[in-house]
Amino acid sequence: MMRGIPVGLHYSWFIIFFLITFSLTARFASEHAHWSLFEHYAVGIATSLLFFSSILFHEFAHSLVALAKGIPVRSITLFVFGGVAQIGREPDHPMTEFQIAIAGPIASALLAIGFGAIVQVSTGRMEHIEALAGWLSAINLVLAIFNLLPGFPLDGGRIFRAAIWRVTGSLSKATKVAARTGEGLGFAFIFFGIWTAFTVNWFSGLWMGFIGWFLLNAAQETVLRVGLRSAMSDIIAEDIMARNYPKVNGEISLTELIDQHILRTGQRTFLVLADGTLEGLVTLHQVKAVPLTGRNEVRVRDAMTPATELRVVDPQTPITQVLELMEEQDINQVPVTRGGRLLGCITRDHVLRMLLTKMELENATAKSTDEIGTS
Repeated sequence: MMRGIPVGLHYSWFIIFFLITFSLTARFASEHAHWSLFEHYAVGIATSLLFFSSILFHEFAHSLVALAKGIPVRSITLFVFGGVAQIGREPDHPMTEFQIAIAGPIASALLAIGFGAIVQVSTGRMEHIEALAGWLSAINLVLAIFNLLPGFPLDGGRIFRAAIWRVTGSLSKATKVAARTGEGLGFAFIFFGIWTAFTVNWFSGLWMGFIGWFLLNAAQETVLRVGLRSAMSDIIAEDIMARNYPKVNGEISLTELIDQHILRTGQRTFLVLADGTLEGLVTLHQVKAVPLTGRNEVRVRDAMTPATELRVVDPQTPITQVLELMEEQDINQVPVTRGGRLLGCITRDHVLRMLLTKMELENATAKSTDEIGTS
């Protein structure tokens, strides 16, 4: 946890940690043959750990700027292709996007300068520190330059998106253009990786190809997401909310909730109402938190999350804002209310089903139009 931001390791991180540590150990063994086996491994492991600390510093720089701009950061995760900071929502201004994006390369460049200074101080005095800092200075400079490539989702792609956004005034259009550039960059890395694998070094080529594959997939997902947002642009909460939602009275016991509602319907989340007014929300997780022996005495109202702590929306709220709220707060359902009275509920699954149906109908209409036009 850093500044309240959870920091995690994806299982794939252990693969790249092993590969980089092995590579560094072999490098130091070749360049410093007079070192002992212990020294090779010790410096290799230390350098690898500091390398991933550098990546964490890069992502933390993004996160600090996002937090300063009022944008929540859900987590930072290290994985096989480096690290990623999960920003809670899109920036609301091109300059905000630029400032968040540029923070990472600046952080890596500063680390490159810092480790370079350590090299100068340690040269001829501390050989192990000189070797460690020399590699870290070079790799952080590479990271800074690589991340400035203008392909989404790299930092340079986000800077490119901010520039297009500033010119066009459209975040959607800017994202689509930057993502297409990211697709092109991904293909370029894949093809160059294949060439490198067959002509120079198979491992370097394979790794470059994997990086290209990652960039390509991330860019294509972004294009798809923009398309989905475009399809939802004219939908408001009232259009998509479920009016038949699981609801219970707050006076019943948790035992009754389990026997009469959870086990009979399979539902895991229930809205709690009193004369049509939203009182709160109760989940299976909250029920399980109460000891089995006490569930008959505890009322739903005592275990639920009260309405004052729930995030609710007005029926006229654009569905894109509802989804942003779900992402920002990491919640799966949002009640729709007016004047305190519950009108419906929106869930992630419901939005996805409705959206897929809408896109399927639009595609069918477009296909029919094409057939008419060619007949």
